[in-house]
Amino acid sequence: MSDAAANEANEAEGVVEPAEVPTDEIPDGIPDGIPDEQLPEPTPLEIAEAARQMYLADLQRVSAEFANFRKQTDKRNAEVAGRARSDVVERLLPVLDACDLAIGHGADGAEAIRSALVAALEPVGLEVIDPLDAPFDPNRHEAVLHEPTDDETTTQVVTEVLRRGYGWQGRVLRPAMVKVRG
Repeated sequence: MSDAAANEANEAEGVVEPAEVPTDEIPDGIPDGIPDEQLPEPTPLEIAEAARQMYLADLQRVSAEFANFRKQTDKRNAEVAGRARSDVVERLLPVLDACDLAIGHGADGAEAIRSALVAALEPVGLEVIDPLDAPFDPNRHEAVLHEPTDDETTTQVVTEVLRRGYGWQGRVLRPAMVKVRG
């Protein structure tokens, strides 16, 4: 049977012959002109070494993914805990305001309660915004009263604090309510 007749018979049976590979595309390590049937079988050591490399690459990838997941989870948990603490502090602001009003009216014992609350919360992130005689900062202060000035200065200065403001870990929970001159 000629090559053409063999090709036609193979096509009729659905057999596909492999295309010839040019010699410049043969991978390294395979000698030219040796048919696939004559290539040496890989040794069990080579097979085990290849499997080990594959498993090692998988282990390294999974370990890196898990380390990234753990870092993201720790960061997310820290953010959630910080928000929860700031919620608790926001609920305590009316208590601090009541202490300030009681101190303003001369009540006994309110100063001790206020200072104890502030002393307990400041180490974990509470910041008291009490800007008397400081330059006005619209990000941290809420000006509710303005007082004109005689000089030509453009700097606005806080002359009276009507209600203290509070921040939590660098974020303003409530701006200070102030009277501004300038």
